[in-house]
Amino acid sequence: MVKMVKERIITKADLDSMNFLKEDSLEFDGDITFEENLGRVRIKKSVKLTGYLLIKAGSGIEAGEGIKAGEGIEAGLGIEAGWGIKAGSGIKAGWGIKAGLGIEAGWGIEAGSGIKAGEGIEAGLGIEAGEGIKAGWGIKAGDGIITFRYGGIIAKFISALRIAVGFNITKEQVIKAEIRKGKVILGEVKKV
Repeated sequence: MVKMVKERIITKADLDSMNFLKEDSLEFDGDITFEENLGRVRIKKSVKLTGYLLIKAGSGIEAGEGIKAGEGIEAGLGIEAGWGIKAGSGIKAGWGIKAGLGIEAGWGIEAGSGIKAGEGIEAGLGIEAGEGIKAGWGIKAGDGIITFRYGGIIAKFISALRIAVGFNITKEQVIKAEIRKGKVILGEVKKV
């Protein structure tokens, strides 16, 4: 027997003139898809769903509180939450990922630019950022942590298999964190 997954599609008609969702919160038992080219969709409170959150190219999300998906979160632009961001599988953004509290993914976390969390960042697999990674607390990854351009890594501690910062540039980047687990393969470690 095939289980039918419910899907809700967010369109321009669901938004007001300031690009806020007309509802204060977005809760859904199933998958949610944001159409292309909506820009940064703003949600006053939280987003909670049991399935996958897909935000197509030219669209991003900003929630005043948290974003929680039973499966993964993917955005063509950025993902931002006043509180935390949590996904059962992976989190991927064409631009940055930012949370006032923590960011947690069952699989990996990937951002075209930077990743920033007021508290910790945790991924079951790897963490990848085009630019820097900053956490108010620790960064944990089941696999490796890598940044490709400027920004380095700032956290209280890091625990990962391998750590590399500034992979695609010639200027050495800095890791300002205690390395609790893992091997630094690129970057200079400085005490916090």
